[in-house]
Amino acid sequence: MLYWKLIRVAIRSQMQYPASFLMLTVSHFFGTLVDILAIWVLFDRFQMIQGWTLPEVGLIYGMVHMGFAISEITGRSFDTFYLIVKQGDFDRFLLKPISLLLQIAAREVHLARLGRFFQGFLVLLWSAHALSFSLFSLHALVILLSILGIASLFYGLLVLHAAISFWTIESLEVLNITTFGGLQVGQYPMSIYPKGFRLIFTLLIPLACVGYYPIAILLRHETLPFWLSFITPLVGFLFLFISCQFWHLGVRHYRSTGS
Repeated sequence: MLYWKLIRVAIRSQMQYPASFLMLTVSHFFGTLVDILAIWVLFDRFQMIQGWTLPEVGLIYGMVHMGFAISEITGRSFDTFYLIVKQGDFDRFLLKPISLLLQIAAREVHLARLGRFFQGFLVLLWSAHALSFSLFSLHALVILLSILGIASLFYGLLVLHAAISFWTIESLEVLNITTFGGLQVGQYPMSIYPKGFRLIFTLLIPLACVGYYPIAILLRHETLPFWLSFITPLVGFLFLFISCQFWHLGVRHYRSTGS
C-alpha cells in the first residue's frame, strides 16, 4: 500500500539519527509521566474518586494516552497544515496523482511520540494486572477497540483542524482545546464532571463514547448493556469518517494562490 511505503520512507529518514530519536523518545516518556504522578498523588490522598480506584482510572489513562500517541505519530502533519496553505505550497500537492489526504498524512511521522505511547502502555498493563484482566478475553478486546476508537477520534480532530485552514489561513489555537484539552479531560472518568461538560464530550466531541463508557460498562460503573462496550468505540471511526468528508469539502472550496 502506497501510504505505508511513504510512512516507511519518513521513518527511515528519522532513524538516520538514532541517538537524537532515542533522546526525544525518552524525553516524551518522562515528560508525560507527570500526568500519572499527579493522579497517583490524588489517589494517595483520597483513595477513591466517586467510586473509582487508581487501577480503574489508570486503565482509562493508559488507553487515552496510547490512542492520543498513535494520532500524534501518524497525523501531526495536519496540525501544521495551515502553513502549507498560507505559503501557497498546497498547489504542489494538487499536481500529484495521489490522494491529497494521504499525501498530508504521510508528510510527517513523529516517532518520538512513542515515548507517550509506551508510558501509557505500562500504566495500562499495571492497571489490567491489578484488576485481574486477562490479555485473552473480551475485556482485552474492548480495551483494544477503545484505543483504536480514541486514536481515530483524535486523528479526526487533527483533520478537522487542517480542513478549517481552507477557510482561514491562520491556525485557530482554540482548537487545541479539543486535542490536548481533550487528552487532559479524557484521562479521568467522565462521571466526575458536571452534566453540561459531559454532554459536550459525549455528543459534540464523543471522547466519552470511546474512552469512558466501554471501561465504565466493563467495571459496572454504568448500568448499560454489556454489548454497548463493543459498539461505543466505533463512534471514533465514525467521527474520523465525518472529519474526512469535511476535509474533502474544504478541498472543493480551495482557491489556488496563482503563484
